[in-house]
Amino acid sequence: MANKIKAYNNILELVGNTPLVKLNRITENLTGNFYAKDESFNPDHSSKDRIAIHIIEEAERKGILTEGSTIIETTSGNTGFSIAMVSIIKGYDCILAVSSKSSKDKIDMLRSMGAKVYVCPAHVGADDPRSYYQVAKRLHEETKGSIYINQYFNELNMDAHYNSTGPEIWEQTGGQITHFVACSGTGGTISGTAKYLKEQNPNIKVIGVDAFGSVLKKYHETREFDANEIYPYRIEGLGKNLIPGATDFDVIDEFIKVSDEESAHTAREISKTEGIFVGYTSGAVMQALKQLAELNNFDKNSNVVAIFPDHGSRYMSKIYSDQWMEDQGFLGTNSVEETQEIQFIK
Repeated sequence: MANKIKAYNNILELVGNTPLVKLNRITENLTGNFYAKDESFNPDHSSKDRIAIHIIEEAERKGILTEGSTIIETTSGNTGFSIAMVSIIKGYDCILAVSSKSSKDKIDMLRSMGAKVYVCPAHVGADDPRSYYQVAKRLHEETKGSIYINQYFNELNMDAHYNSTGPEIWEQTGGQITHFVACSGTGGTISGTAKYLKEQNPNIKVIGVDAFGSVLKKYHETREFDANEIYPYRIEGLGKNLIPGATDFDVIDEFIKVSDEESAHTAREISKTEGIFVGYTSGAVMQALKQLAELNNFDKNSNVVAIFPDHGSRYMSKIYSDQWMEDQGFLGTNSVEETQEIQFIK
């Protein structure tokens, strides 16, 4: 009798069950035990695979998505990849409204996966008709048989992580996790994961990472939207100029802000010390861990889990480009970054 072929039916069966990796060299001067939930091990290399398959399959179950439907979404890149991937497997058309802040690598990759891409100016208000929120809404109204995922205000965004990321971390840590730290953009990852973890142990401290130029930290502290907090920043997929409905602020204990420059350098540092090739938001969450450690948030018994949301390959023209770093003023006499010269052998 022939041996059975051991193969997955399709790429979607690889979503989830990402590894927990202990951080060593980059944390050697920090008190506590630090672990990264490496979401780049998802098939499309980001945590957004989880929400794409969950939301789309829920829409199918409810009969909202049928053969010939078009899926429309706003994205800084990663959710777009994931939706494009699911659309390919399930046979849907995909239209994406993308922020101009997204790297050229991301935009080119979205197009290569068959998505129709509209690039929208990043530094306009959420209500501006040119914003990617409003462009997606308009495309949804104009496209017959379409659905708009609307990850920023879709509670299924949180549910995806409540059902998968939270249980995985609880199981992987044997329930010994003391702190959960994650970047907050739409808020689905941190909110859904935190809700599950706090149901298991309400003493787990949940810390959100926000960007300077974003409104989330102040809103969490005051429950007031302050437009004066908003100004342009470079990190993709982190922070917001509106209050996402997919964020449950009640399960987050506090927020900490990180800068564009330090987050970029820290991402590069992770790659050089841990051998994990991470994206910009992973640098942001690691930078937050450093700042929190300096504020004595952790002790020797702390077991800190941080989400590393995506892979560094999506930022080759940004944080891993010395030219881009120099153009932003991130490389110079005050920089601790050591760049490697390329040696050409003739």
